[in-house]
Amino acid sequence: MVEKLRLMAVHAHPDDESSKGAATMARYVAEGHEVMVVTCTGGEAGSILNPAMDRPEVLENMAEIRREEMAKAAEILGVSHRWLGFVDSGLPEGDPLPPLPEGCFALVPVEESAEKLVEAIREFRPHVVVTYDENGGYPHPDHIRTHEVSIVAFDAAGDPERFPDAGEPWQPLKLYYSHGFSRAKMTAFHNAIIESGQESPYTEWIAKWDLNTPDVLERVTTRVECAEYFPQRDAALKAHATQIDPESRWFFMPLDVQQKLWPTEEYELARSLVDSTVPEDDLFAGLHERVSA
Repeated sequence: MVEKLRLMAVHAHPDDESSKGAATMARYVAEGHEVMVVTCTGGEAGSILNPAMDRPEVLENMAEIRREEMAKAAEILGVSHRWLGFVDSGLPEGDPLPPLPEGCFALVPVEESAEKLVEAIREFRPHVVVTYDENGGYPHPDHIRTHEVSIVAFDAAGDPERFPDAGEPWQPLKLYYSHGFSRAKMTAFHNAIIESGQESPYTEWIAKWDLNTPDVLERVTTRVECAEYFPQRDAALKAHATQIDPESRWFFMPLDVQQKLWPTEEYELARSLVDSTVPEDDLFAGLHERVSA
């Protein structure tokens, strides 16, 4: 009998869970493990990125609609879900950048936000936590804050002297950063499309990458085989209808080509309290024996 293990994925906004590690989560659910997505903000400041949803009544009810979208995505992936309850900071634009809105997630003291995440960790008792790296995956203030809060919470959750009102201590055993958008992956997709005689939607992305900057793939320690669950990943993405245009480049590459060309999702092992040998092919590597014991 396979020991049931628990994974918690901490994300900044609704839809992040479906674009970063969704197939991995669906695989672990299918294997009988428990997965929880924690969403730090409600995504209230998000723009409508799907032309079909760009209507006044949608914009007026963005917070409620994004909650509904998140519930649908969680159901598709088979995960449980928890809101931390902070307010979306928005993505500041302009030169100079405008100040962040008062009270938004990125301005809440890290210790205050971390206490809420510690409470979630102590209730769910995950063996593995997945979040963003120090760059946030991309430099959105909420993504960077999610990284900072996750690090503090991972270290504090098992310490009875930290946040004593947040429940019985529980120490997760491994912490990972999700790395979904590598230059190598986008280049592989781009080349496959060009070779098929079509115009690549990734040309602009690739042109913007600084070739002197190391590819994030160089940080990857763990590749999880999850191609079988790409259809669930795509269905969960489409559930976030305000954010995902089903005609966009997200879905340009045929599923069967993706599954053959790049059948994994990638992670970086950032902390481990068990003996770990990298490279790995499983976020739970080293934990089955430890938990059974």
